[in-house]
Amino acid sequence: MKKTVLREYARLIVRTGINVQKGQDVLVMADLDQPEFVKLVVEECYKAKAREVTVQWSYQPLQKLHARYQSVKTLGTVPQWQKARQQHYCDTLPCRLYLISEDPDGLKGVNTAKLAKARQLSYPILKPYIDDRDGKQQWCIAAVPGVAWAKKVFPGLPKGKAVEKLWEAILATSRVGEDAIKAWEEHNAEIHSRCDYLNSLHIRRLHYTADNGTDLTVGMIPEAMFCGGAETSRQGIVFNPNIPTEECFISPMKGQAEGIVYSTKPLSYEGQLIENFSMRFENGKVVEAHAEKGEELLNTMLSMDEGASYLGECALVPQQSPICQSGLLFYSTLFDENAACHLAVGAGFTDTIRDHHSKTLAECRALGINESMIHEDFMIGCDTMNIDAICEDGSVVPIFRNGNWAF
Repeated sequence: MKKTVLREYARLIVRTGINVQKGQDVLVMADLDQPEFVKLVVEECYKAKAREVTVQWSYQPLQKLHARYQSVKTLGTVPQWQKARQQHYCDTLPCRLYLISEDPDGLKGVNTAKLAKARQLSYPILKPYIDDRDGKQQWCIAAVPGVAWAKKVFPGLPKGKAVEKLWEAILATSRVGEDAIKAWEEHNAEIHSRCDYLNSLHIRRLHYTADNGTDLTVGMIPEAMFCGGAETSRQGIVFNPNIPTEECFISPMKGQAEGIVYSTKPLSYEGQLIENFSMRFENGKVVEAHAEKGEELLNTMLSMDEGASYLGECALVPQQSPICQSGLLFYSTLFDENAACHLAVGAGFTDTIRDHHSKTLAECRALGINESMIHEDFMIGCDTMNIDAICEDGSVVPIFRNGNWAF
């Protein structure tokens, strides 16, 4: 891939994604697959006048070794130096950039029950720091191709060619061209206009149906609004949390979901795949879940804490999205969630509450935002999906027909 194109992508991530401001710190979290691109990103951060850029590397084979040999207690311990680092992040509020490239099957065979127990030990200690930073930081998730990931998407190609093809797919769906920043300004404006229309309807319930058996009704929070594209932090800085993105999303009312929903794409969770699964909801909670592959992992995910089996997000994405039209299954939530309508179990987004900047985190959650240590998106959209909005005045407005916008 030409370095000029990669630099344009790096510039997009820094200027439009995290939107680094003069004097801000930046924290980059990346796998070991693309060190040269990470170097480009770091340079672009400094060109945007970042004060300091820190890179934290991760490597799945090491994660597997830790999970194999460490005890649950050791894995779940948060030592004093980590608490100090978390407090430092609360004090300095660095921009957070996640560059994903990991193997979708990279943690296959790991003891998931052990990891779940360890996370349940550490989360209560980390939660106060996470809550303290909620809504205050700019953050962005973007992608670079790793060899194992590229081979998963393009199994018939040699490693080098597979990586090149995945680069092409990432850049195309991320709207990287002659002027990527301008393209994103236009894209954000279109997403915001769709959100404005949805919010004008005063939707109280969404009813999903599809010929695969999906028949689900989800209640909305009256004070909630559809969001998408660029967001604004509590510091007043505009940023784009996901590159790419195609969704208009909202956090639903905890406890208001009835019916059954079927997945239409695999879910990559903790480095392993869950495939062909369904969830049945009663009083907002998943009461039954089945999967052709990864059922035990699915139920482990849904039992991580009390909120893990409730919905945290409803996102609308048309089948006409560029990612869906590419015809590729990315085996990555960042991309696959932007190819289809999706739901998420676990934590909801407090910034979907109107005037959330003037409310406390507790006040937003009291309105019905779900709280959990997880937030896991799973894809439900297909070309037979219909979605109706039941509005405050009792009217029923078609939102999706046959997998695409009905307006």
